[in-house]
Amino acid sequence: MLKFENINVSYGSVQILWDVNFEIDDGEIITIIGPNGAGKTTIAKTLMGLLKPTSGIIEFDGKQIHQAPTHQIVKDGIALVPEGRDLFPRMTIMENLQMGAYTSSEKEDTLKWVFDLFPRLEERQNQSAGTMSGGEQQMLAIARGLMSRPKLLILDEPSLGLSPILVNKVFEIVKTLKSQGVTVLLVEQNIHHALEVSNRGYVLETGRITLEGASSELLDNKHVKEAYLGM
Repeated sequence: MLKFENINVSYGSVQILWDVNFEIDDGEIITIIGPNGAGKTTIAKTLMGLLKPTSGIIEFDGKQIHQAPTHQIVKDGIALVPEGRDLFPRMTIMENLQMGAYTSSEKEDTLKWVFDLFPRLEERQNQSAGTMSGGEQQMLAIARGLMSRPKLLILDEPSLGLSPILVNKVFEIVKTLKSQGVTVLLVEQNIHHALEVSNRGYVLETGRITLEGASSELLDNKHVKEAYLGM
């Protein structure tokens, strides 16, 4: 579905990504793990056209998108749930969901699907997003991303700032999406949870992919255990 080939990205004169390569097949959950500052969010922004690579090719569903504008990438079928959620706090839950569906032609069916996944949002659809708890806001951010019926959903640090109970809830949702065939790119610092729900993983360090493989293999990898799992 997606090929990220030899991508280099810079902020001004500072290079952040160095010849990064990865791919995602239809129906997979792929995770990119690594420390703060490794370039994980830069990958997400580059996929969405918010940053342009200085070299390399991004191909999605057989179409090159690395120079495409963000609105076209969304229409092509990629949605981003950004780090920090970026909701519209003065708008209601329903209005936030409607904003996520502006490219979709199946709004009513998609809304029913989203409410089945997140029944609490249906119960409180007229509540302002800014008055919700952090966990509820994360649910709304994921739901808003799903409203465009994306072929590929990018989740950027979905567990950030949440309590352990809510972190478990977020990853239960990711498992549910996996069971329904949603293709997900998970960008995450919570290494153990991310590798438990994903098919394959890539380790990003200082802008370079240093390890890749099946998630079960990475969980058993000595470097991953020592550097990220405290073992």
